[in-house]
Amino acid sequence: MSAKRTSVVPSLLIFICGAASAADRPVIDVWPGKVPGETKEIGPEELRPPQAKQRADVQRLTNVSKPTLTLFQPAEGKRNGAAVVVCPGGGYSILAWDLEGTEVAEWLNSIGVTALVLKYRVPRREGDAANKLPLMDAQRAMSVVRSKASELGIDPRRIGMLGFSAGGNLTVATCSKFNERQYDKIDAIDDVSCRPDFAAPVYPAYLADNNGVVKPEYQPTKDTPPMFFAFAMDDRVAVDGSFAMAKALKNAGIPAELHMYDSGGHGFGLRTSENPCHTWPARCAEWMEHRGLLK
Repeated sequence: MSAKRTSVVPSLLIFICGAASAADRPVIDVWPGKVPGETKEIGPEELRPPQAKQRADVQRLTNVSKPTLTLFQPAEGKRNGAAVVVCPGGGYSILAWDLEGTEVAEWLNSIGVTALVLKYRVPRREGDAANKLPLMDAQRAMSVVRSKASELGIDPRRIGMLGFSAGGNLTVATCSKFNERQYDKIDAIDDVSCRPDFAAPVYPAYLADNNGVVKPEYQPTKDTPPMFFAFAMDDRVAVDGSFAMAKALKNAGIPAELHMYDSGGHGFGLRTSENPCHTWPARCAEWMEHRGLLK
């Protein structure tokens, strides 16, 4: 095992002992001016308190109408040129902002990767498909990041996406529909490709139909980027979709790696627990290194 790989777990442990905050990080607007697709005000952005049986240690952000990218840069001497857009989950209702966003960005920084946490629009607007507006945001975000590659010190050919649950669904949707821009061109940034170069859907949601088959809108092609999956077998949301998507990728000739843990449920993020599912970041880093992404 190389030096890079052996450093992954200690960095992760050091991070988990501290607090992740995005308060002092640079923020990039996804859209210039008016955001497309909005028809009415939804109220001020807010953190939703936990409801019955929900974890109290998760920041649940909702009423997002102004999408942004919060930038997390590794120390200058540690940057390897790779970048990842992070998509928190939350059922397209909220964003698990710390558990599946800022904490993940800090871990990516620990392995030299520039991270940008995408604050996409939630909750789902009445009458809209669940990921209609978030997909607009994700496509534009990928183009924005790639257009700023030189400014951010990243390689425009090593920009990926990592998403959880609904954010994993959004990640796969962006990988599947990069040639189908979901909004009318706004400026020259929309001429820049929004295709992720790689993707890591972690316990992704809503990918398979009731028969365990990948839904048509997520069917991969020869141009779909390689993917890394991690999920727990006792997760009622992600199992069928992850298996189905990995098989569909194999049939399309696209590299895919699948990590199944026997327990952990849904929404475990990367926090240390009694279940080994929290070791998935080390496996993901190994996969990224093997693919030449951590140069």
